[in-house]
Amino acid sequence: MKRVILFLVMGLLSWQNPVMAQQTKEQRMTELEKKLVGLSAFVPGLKQRVQVGLSGASIQELLRAVAQSNQLNINVDPMLNIKVSSNVTNENALNILIFLAKNYDLDINVIGSIITVASYNPPVVKPKYIPKEIPVNYNAGANTLSMELNNDTLDLVVRKVSRLSGKNIVVPASLNGKLVSGFYNEALLETALEKLAFGNGIKLVKTSDQVFVFQPLAEGEELYINSDGQTAVRKPFRLAAGDNAIVGNQNGGQPSGPFNIEKRGKMLNIEAVNSPIADLVKSAAFETGANYFLYSDLTGNISTKVTDMNFDNFLTAMFNGTDYTYKIENGIYLIGDRKLEGLRRNKVLQLQYRSVDTVMMMIPMELKKGLEIKEFREQNTLLISGASPQIAEVEAYVKELDRLVPMVLMEITLLDVRKGHTVRTGIEAGIADSTVRTRGQVLSGLDMTLGAGSINEFLGRIGTNRTFNIGKVTPNFYMKLSALEANNNAEIRQVPKLSTLNGHAATLSIGTTRYYVTKTQNVFSSVNTQTVFTEQFNKVDANLAITVNPVVSGDDQVTMRIKVEISDFIGTPPANAPPPTSTSKFESIIRAHNEDMIVLGGMERMEKSEAGSGIPFLSRIPVLKWLFSSRERTRSKVVTLVFIKPTIIYQ
Repeated sequence: MKRVILFLVMGLLSWQNPVMAQQTKEQRMTELEKKLVGLSAFVPGLKQRVQVGLSGASIQELLRAVAQSNQLNINVDPMLNIKVSSNVTNENALNILIFLAKNYDLDINVIGSIITVASYNPPVVKPKYIPKEIPVNYNAGANTLSMELNNDTLDLVVRKVSRLSGKNIVVPASLNGKLVSGFYNEALLETALEKLAFGNGIKLVKTSDQVFVFQPLAEGEELYINSDGQTAVRKPFRLAAGDNAIVGNQNGGQPSGPFNIEKRGKMLNIEAVNSPIADLVKSAAFETGANYFLYSDLTGNISTKVTDMNFDNFLTAMFNGTDYTYKIENGIYLIGDRKLEGLRRNKVLQLQYRSVDTVMMMIPMELKKGLEIKEFREQNTLLISGASPQIAEVEAYVKELDRLVPMVLMEITLLDVRKGHTVRTGIEAGIADSTVRTRGQVLSGLDMTLGAGSINEFLGRIGTNRTFNIGKVTPNFYMKLSALEANNNAEIRQVPKLSTLNGHAATLSIGTTRYYVTKTQNVFSSVNTQTVFTEQFNKVDANLAITVNPVVSGDDQVTMRIKVEISDFIGTPPANAPPPTSTSKFESIIRAHNEDMIVLGGMERMEKSEAGSGIPFLSRIPVLKWLFSSRERTRSKVVTLVFIKPTIIYQ
């Protein structure tokens, strides 16, 4: 029977819910009608009748038309966008407003005589607050606490922990609403509360009457893990403007100074602003437990902020640029001035690949400052004397320079092709200083010198018929007859090999030297005037010079700067005159892969010369010019080819 009654009650409630909702809307319409009827007593336009006919117009246009016709103050929400189609005849404005509010779920508010029409927004009903269940478990036997907190309110957490454990825990008003997070499983109660405070940026204080108090951090305070692995609070040094006070580390037992030193394992975290060097050394040694001796006063201040740095590196960095250094002997740090005898160190650096004289020039002057460096070329070593940190810095620098330098072997093939053609003709006659003998060649080209005897014999044979007598020449008379043609075709091939270090130049020069005579006449005036003739031989060089400067890159490419200078003798110089030369020069930069052959060609020289002498006017008459002149024509062609093959050699 009870179950039947319960089902009937539930069904009745479910049937009455829509009716109650409908009655709520009707009640709102009734209240709205009462509000407009009351307003109509003061605004007669609400009772005036109006005729409206609209199709597809906005509700704002409809209300604007009603307001203008009945002189009403109607304000329409601009966000209200409803299309209406209406044809109203002989109806007052009050009923039109109620009709629109009911059919389009509108809300009408009245302030004075101003009627505001807007969409109806039902009031928001806040759900009933249900407090969150804090997941906290307490084991009274082991005094352990387990928590799974994620943005939970601190006061609610403390209230449940205090209720379960029976401990007195206080949260000040300044921490009301503080959200905390943390996950702890079977941790001791005090440890769990301490780590909860540390993880959420607050501190925990335990009073003498065994009450736990959570407190916010004061200005400048911060949480950290001390050397015992416990959470603690400290106030690091902060130097305010104009503040000359010295505030040291808060751990106690250390020299005071404007700095803060924290030890994490074997590493140090140090923050200092214009702090005394001596105090920093003592404090860092105290933290790390290092044994030290100070051989001189450490003056001066320093500002620094370092993280995770050991004691050795800290001393090295701090003493850079100062007059101080350190040395380790038997685990004891000897600290003092660099010039002290006991702190100086000697180091021999043996170079493996580079020459000691070139490396010495490459060490910067800043690194050499305060050091004494000696060269031993016989052993290719450097002896360095000075402070240990500086020696270590120079040693690291030299090791970076002491790298294997490749050698480049260059096979240079020089090929010269020379072709020449010379024609010399003419008749030359004259009187020599002494009797000239007949000599010369006839078959391989006519080049004869006839003496006076041969000429007179020839003239005598012509005069045997006694028709006419030409006569005889003087004993010193001579005549030269020339009719020569010479061809020259030569090929010269040379294959020298040059080796040089990377970045250094290699030079090759092959040439010819000719000499010419310079005669000098000196007259010495005395009782008997003397004339002295001297001869001096001067030389003229014609060379083929090649200079190659190779540079090896990382991909076995060789970049070569090549300079070529070619000079050669041209023509036949007059007697005792300098031989004429021609010179060609060029520079080129090329890149080739290891063991590739490069050809430098196109160096072709053409030489053409024509020389002659003879009797004026007669030497220009055809046929007769062969009797009264001598001529020489020379034509030559020289082609030079240079082949270069670089080979990189690593030893």
